[in-house]
Amino acid sequence: MRNLFVTSACAIAILSACSNDSQSVAQAEQEQAKQLKAEQAKQFLNGLSDTLTDRWQQTGAGLVWDVKDSHEDHIEMSGEQTSAIIYYGSDANGALSLSRKLVWPMLRTIPNDTHASLIHDFPLSVSPSISVNGQPVEQELLTQARIDGRLSLISQIGEGLELTRLLSPSTTQPVMIEALSFKNNSGNSLEVTLGELDYQVDTPKEQGVYGSYKIQATSDRAGTFKLAPNEVLTVYLEFKATKAGQANEFDAVKELELRKDYVASLNKNLQLVTPDENINKMFEFAKIRSAESIFRTKGGLMHAPGGGRYYAAIWANDQAEYINPFFPFLGNDVGNESAINSFEHFARFMNDEGKAIPSSIIAEGDDIWNGAGDRGDCAMIAYGASRFSLAYGDEAQAKALLPLIDWCIDFSYAKQTDEGVIASDSDELEGRFPAGDVNLSTNMLTYGALVSASHLNNELGRTGIAAEYQQRATKLAKDIESYFGANVQGFDTYQYYQGNEKLRAWIALPFSFGIFDRKDQTLAAVLSEQLWSPEGIYSEAGNKTFWDRATLYAFRGIFAAQETDTAMRYFKYYSRKRLLGEHVPYAVEAWPEGDQRHLSAESALYARVVTEGIFGIEPTGFKRFDVAPYLPTGWDNMCLKHIRAFESNFDVCVSRVQGADKGFKVTIEQEQGELQLINWDGLSPISVSL
Repeated sequence: MRNLFVTSACAIAILSACSNDSQSVAQAEQEQAKQLKAEQAKQFLNGLSDTLTDRWQQTGAGLVWDVKDSHEDHIEMSGEQTSAIIYYGSDANGALSLSRKLVWPMLRTIPNDTHASLIHDFPLSVSPSISVNGQPVEQELLTQARIDGRLSLISQIGEGLELTRLLSPSTTQPVMIEALSFKNNSGNSLEVTLGELDYQVDTPKEQGVYGSYKIQATSDRAGTFKLAPNEVLTVYLEFKATKAGQANEFDAVKELELRKDYVASLNKNLQLVTPDENINKMFEFAKIRSAESIFRTKGGLMHAPGGGRYYAAIWANDQAEYINPFFPFLGNDVGNESAINSFEHFARFMNDEGKAIPSSIIAEGDDIWNGAGDRGDCAMIAYGASRFSLAYGDEAQAKALLPLIDWCIDFSYAKQTDEGVIASDSDELEGRFPAGDVNLSTNMLTYGALVSASHLNNELGRTGIAAEYQQRATKLAKDIESYFGANVQGFDTYQYYQGNEKLRAWIALPFSFGIFDRKDQTLAAVLSEQLWSPEGIYSEAGNKTFWDRATLYAFRGIFAAQETDTAMRYFKYYSRKRLLGEHVPYAVEAWPEGDQRHLSAESALYARVVTEGIFGIEPTGFKRFDVAPYLPTGWDNMCLKHIRAFESNFDVCVSRVQGADKGFKVTIEQEQGELQLINWDGLSPISVSL
C-alpha cells in the first residue's frame, strides 16, 4: 500500500518533479545504451580493421602502390566522348599486366540499345616494340602505380631503364592518351629503339548506326634514341575511334594537361577539411568520378553510370535521384547542365493516360528502357528534381521543372493503396530481390519528394500547394509506419514489403528522410551480423550480395539520426577500405554483379554522405538551408569550403567550444565576406539564410 500511496502522491502532488526524474532516468538509460552500442561497434570494427591491409598510401603524388606482390585491379576514367576502363597490375612473375578497354558512347552499334556503345580492348601487346642496346625487352617489371585523376604505371625494363606509362582520357575528344616516358637511371648512355605503333580496325558498316568506325592506336614517333644518364624520352600513344572521314589526330600533350587542369578545377570547389585524411581524399576522388562521367550526346549532355555498359543514357535513380541533387553543391557547369537536360528528357514522357515515365532514356535520347516496369521512377524524379531546384537556386529553372514535379507526384498518388501507401511494380534493384507490390523505397522517395516540393512551392509563392504537399507528407509518414513497421528477425524495424521476413539493406532509408520512429532497433538491425559485412551492408540477410548505394544511403541516414560516433566509425572503415585497399579509389556498384564496377553515381552518394550526412545540409529555399554539422568525438573542427549551391560560394565550418559552457561554434562565410557566427547546442539543425 505504501508504494501505491507514494505513486499516487507523485501523480498528484509532485507530478512535475516525478516527471523530471523519469525523464532524467530515461535520458540516463538512453545514454548508457548509446555508450554500450558505441563500445560494441568500436570492438567490432577494431576486429575488422585488424584484417585490413593498406595496399595503397597517400602521398603528395596522389595514391601510390609500391609493388611487392602479385595483384590486379581496374579503374574507370571518363571524358565527354570516351571512357577508359584500365585493367592493370603485377602478375605472378612481377611483370606488368595491362589492358585498356575503351568505350565510345556516341559511336552507336546495332542494335542501338542500352549497351550499344562502340567498345574495343587494347591489350598490352598493342604498344610499340622496345629494344635496349639492341636487346628486345621481353617484359616490364611493375614497381609502382599512382592515381591522381590519371593513372601512372612505373616499370623497370632492363638494367637502369625506367618506363612510366601515364594513361588519361581526353576531357572532350574521342581519344585516350598514353604517354611512355623512358628515363635512364644508369650511369651510362643507353640506346633505346622503339617500333612504330600503327594498329587499325575498321568495323563493318552494317554494324554501326553511323556506318563503319575507324579504331586506331598510334604513336607519334619511332626509331633509335640515345639516352644520356638521367635523360628522359617521351613518346605519346593515341587510342581513338572516329566515324569514317572524321579527323583522328589530336594534341596528346595538350590533352594530358587539360585532364590535369580539369581534376584541379574540381578540387577548387567543395573542399572537405577534417582531421581524417582518408575521408578528405576519398571525397576528392568521389568528386572526380561523379563529375567526369558526362557525355556530349546528340540529345545533349548526359551523365551516365559507366561500367562498360551504361552510356549516352540516363536513369531515374542514378541520375535524377542520386547525382543531380549533388551537382549544385559542386558548382560544375557541365554537371548542372546535364542534370537539367535529364529532367527535360524525362518530362518528354508526361502524358494524360497515366502511363509511367520510363526508367531509362537510352541511345542519346532516341529510345527508352522500361524492362522492370514502374520502379517508383516518378518518386525518384520528383525527389531529385525538387532537391536540385532548391539547391540550384534559379527561380526560372525551378518554375520550368514544376510541371514535371507535380506530374510525378500526381502519378505516384494515382497508385496509392487503401492503406495510404504507394504501389510500384518493383524498385531500383529491378527484381534482383523481391519487392512485393508496395515497397519501402518507393514510399520513402515519395515522402522525400513531398517535403522538398513543399519547400519549393513555398519559395515560388504557391503556398496552398505547399501546404497540401506537407499534409500529404505528414499522413504518408504515419501510413508508412502502420504499413511497414514490423518485427523482422527479432528487430522492431521495417518490413521492406508486406510479408517480407528477411532484413533488407533499405530499411535504413527512413533515416535519410528524417524519420527516426524506429531508430534504435533499425540501427541495431542494419549493423547486426545479419546485414553488416566487411564490404558494407548486405542487400538481404542471408545473401552475400552487396550494393554500395545501400551502404552509402545508410551512412547518410545514420549521421542524420545523430548517431555520429557510430556512423563515423563505420564510415572511416569503409573509406579506408575503398581508398587504400584492394580495389581503389572509388565507391563501387555491387558484388558479385559487375565485379565491383566504378559506376559514377555511387561516388555522388559518397559525397552526399558528407554534404547531407556529416554536415546535415538540407535545402529549404533558393537561399536557405538547414545545417547540422555534428562533430564526432575526437574531432575539434571540420569545414566544407567553397560550397557552390544556392548560387553562392560559401564555407560551413564548425568547431568545438572548450570551457564551462560547452557547445559548438558554426561559421557560415560567403565569398564576398559576409560572416555568420552561430552558437549551437549541437542538437537541432540550424536554419540559415544567405
